[in-house]
Amino acid sequence: MSIYAIGDVQGCFASLQRLVQQLRFDPARDRLWFVGDLVNRGPDSLGVLRYVRGLGDSAVTVLGNHDLHLLAIAAGVRRPRHSDTVQDVLEAPDRTELLEWLRTRPLLHRDAGLVLVHAGLLPQWTVDTAAVLAKEAEDALRSPQYGTFMRTLYETQLPSRWSDELAGPVRGALIATILTRLRICTPDGTPDFSFGDPPDRAPAGFHAWFEIPGRKSAGTTIVCGHWAALGLHLAERVIALDSGCVWGRQLSAIRLEDREVFQVSCAGKS
Repeated sequence: MSIYAIGDVQGCFASLQRLVQQLRFDPARDRLWFVGDLVNRGPDSLGVLRYVRGLGDSAVTVLGNHDLHLLAIAAGVRRPRHSDTVQDVLEAPDRTELLEWLRTRPLLHRDAGLVLVHAGLLPQWTVDTAAVLAKEAEDALRSPQYGTFMRTLYETQLPSRWSDELAGPVRGALIATILTRLRICTPDGTPDFSFGDPPDRAPAGFHAWFEIPGRKSAGTTIVCGHWAALGLHLAERVIALDSGCVWGRQLSAIRLEDREVFQVSCAGKS
């Protein structure tokens, strides 16, 4: 059995099909791990959701910020943006089934000594801590009152940094924000969620989350995406796979047991 991790697809279904074909993926034997952001900005979010959902136990995907954005639109919490391309999902006859499936995906997945998360972990979080916190946010998102969670996530001014003393919907919303949007932070774990440039352009005092000295998750290999400006980044304990497919660059996959990389060129939004 091989496990292949795949970067941010963002609705680029044709590219995903070509990549999976290149992998010679066998759903009876192999597994696909998706780093999140299955949807939005690309041309076929509906096709991607149907395909990944149809793989059943042969695929794992964690939630990304664009996936949460789609759920917020569907819940009436957010209005679609000009750049959004999720109307095909919202108008699909199987909309309810697809959105319920998406809403029950994890924010963090642990297996085979690896962690799969969309964006990253705060330096003060161990992997065990991050897993417990992710489950808190997942439980809120999956509850019948998930609308409260979504409104807090998008309509509330969240704290500027994490505290163990946080409680209620704000706590869950900040957990989800960190796991799906973190790129840079200070050594004390203060993030800057607005930053999307390459890491060498980070403001003074900020660093890529995985470059913070003494990071408590440093002993575990973390597989992530979210940072197109970083690109494909392979380090000893970090595998970052957002190589900017939706921007016309590549869709990347890696076979986790031997780190062989597979890529297809992408046509972006066209």
